[in-house]
Amino acid sequence: MGMIGGGPGAFIGPVHRIAAEMDREIELVAGAFSSDAARSAAAGEVYRIDPARAYSDVAAMLAGEAARDDGIDFVAIVSPNHHHLPAARAALAAGIPVLSDKPMTATLAEAKELAALVAAAGLPYGLTYTYSGYPLVREARARIAAGAIGTVRKVVVEYPQGWLAGEAAGKQAEWRVDPARAGDGGCIGDIGVHAFHLAEFVTGLAVTELLADLGAVVPGRALDDDCTVLLRFANGARGVLLASQIEVGELNGLRFRIYGDKGGLTWRQEEPNTLILNRLDGSSEVIRAGTGLLGPDAAARSRTPGGHPEGYLEAFANLYRDFAAQLRGEPAPLLPGIAEGLRSMAFIAAAVAASRARAGWVTLDI
Repeated sequence: MGMIGGGPGAFIGPVHRIAAEMDREIELVAGAFSSDAARSAAAGEVYRIDPARAYSDVAAMLAGEAARDDGIDFVAIVSPNHHHLPAARAALAAGIPVLSDKPMTATLAEAKELAALVAAAGLPYGLTYTYSGYPLVREARARIAAGAIGTVRKVVVEYPQGWLAGEAAGKQAEWRVDPARAGDGGCIGDIGVHAFHLAEFVTGLAVTELLADLGAVVPGRALDDDCTVLLRFANGARGVLLASQIEVGELNGLRFRIYGDKGGLTWRQEEPNTLILNRLDGSSEVIRAGTGLLGPDAAARSRTPGGHPEGYLEAFANLYRDFAAQLRGEPAPLLPGIAEGLRSMAFIAAAVAASRARAGWVTLDI
């Protein structure tokens, strides 16, 4: 694997590296970790790769690896949003598959361009919508598909954080509030898109309409930091998506509650090894990770026995495991890809435009 981004001070680069190597199917061997050659070299030392394979830019990495008999098999793009399209374009042009951090690109127009490039290249492309890798998220999806809660009626998905309630200081904060690097959406593109993907992934239903109220609560901020979006799904179900980065005291409180005519399912990212199924007759079932109660996909994505917590890194590793399967030509139907990327970018664009125009309900038709 070659990594694009993830240089000194980056949070997500080390996460990708640990997750990629967890199952010993993938090894990080090269990278263009920063556009600054010295910083890229410094990152290479931290990642403990051959110094000759810590490149000064993406073009140098692709050329250098192409000249090797043991060159990279794919790239992981872990840089800010505005880098996603040019990095993916360069990799695909070199015949290299791509696994990218979310969102797909900075704008919907860029996403459509990238989708065309992937189709023309005919190469694997995946997106790390992390939370779809959690075993109990996949268990919830399987149970809903099997009719455990009946017909879905209501979907509530929340993603509260508080880390941007004040001044956006530091590398991780600064690019997220900068339209030139983050794209059209702030909070909606950073974490709201995770919530949107999770709502569709778990229910198996497409959002068809939305009504959005996005705001920049912190004075002087150019992009939204607080979002409320009402949703309507293809089967007539209604939903609400709440995402915020100004809720003081909140850490990473992603949560879904999905209600059908026979029951409801609840899951929290901060307690990811528990899924609660509530039934119409008043009974409840507490489903634990790592137990014999799980279906085949969730069981296959669990690494430890019940009572031994698994979380964020393992969920990320499950997506890398899926991508490795794709590279071998094996099916990995739950790995997010182009279709999910396009829908997510369409959601961001529609929510931002509708909120700014106070347009009321708008159609999501991609």
